[in-house]
Amino acid sequence: MDPEFIRDLFAQFRPVTVKRMFSGAGIFADGLMFGLIVDGAIHLKVDETNIADFEREGSRPFTYTRGKRSGRPTRHALPYWRLPERLYDDPDELAVWAGRAFAIAERKKFAPRARTKRKRTRKK
Repeated sequence: MDPEFIRDLFAQFRPVTVKRMFSGAGIFADGLMFGLIVDGAIHLKVDETNIADFEREGSRPFTYTRGKRSGRPTRHALPYWRLPERLYDDPDELAVWAGRAFAIAERKKFAPRARTKRKRTRKK
């Protein structure tokens, strides 16, 4: 997808930047990634506050497969769901959805992270 098209699409929301990453690109505002572009489709960040909206629209999560080379492929989902098609033609509503996705990205950035447990080695 053309970065200029993405910037125009999200203009009602706020200025965004598009950065290539892996096999797609990230959509950023104020340094936070709130969107993902893969295979020509836009996906927005979700959590429990907005996932029902995506489900009502018939949207699906972004998934990818790992472990193809090892012969044990597994599917993984990221917290990004496909942008409903109708929003491409509704810049005001798209700005609302983008705002929610951006707010989720902000909350995730500032949320305290769970500490990982280290394996303890026994002293003999």
